[in-house]
Amino acid sequence: MNGKTFLAVGAISGFLSVAIGAFGAHSLKTKLTPDMLAIFETGVRYQMYHTLALFAVTWAMSRSYESLFALSGWFFILGTIVFSGSLYILALTSVKIWGAVTPAGGMLLLLGWLMFILGALKA
Repeated sequence: MNGKTFLAVGAISGFLSVAIGAFGAHSLKTKLTPDMLAIFETGVRYQMYHTLALFAVTWAMSRSYESLFALSGWFFILGTIVFSGSLYILALTSVKIWGAVTPAGGMLLLLGWLMFILGALKA
């Protein structure tokens, strides 16, 4: 595996972060409660943070192919889907059970960072 996958997914995620953020700012501002809008914005913010993390994975893999970097990238992708996705669904539906899913996404993101740290130490 090379970093092209993470570069492409990162670019797609960045595009979606901007589009989803704009949708929230312009279309949902009057439709969601302030609390639900804040939850939605948290999902967007963490999606963009981890978009940048995917670019860091791509950079790290170009410097040293360490399988832990690739594992980190996959955790970032899955974590973003689960974490941000559950927040988007929670904000849009107000179905509280989605709030219980969010920590699983957070754990995946933390695992991504842990793998990145270990990869950096091992490379």
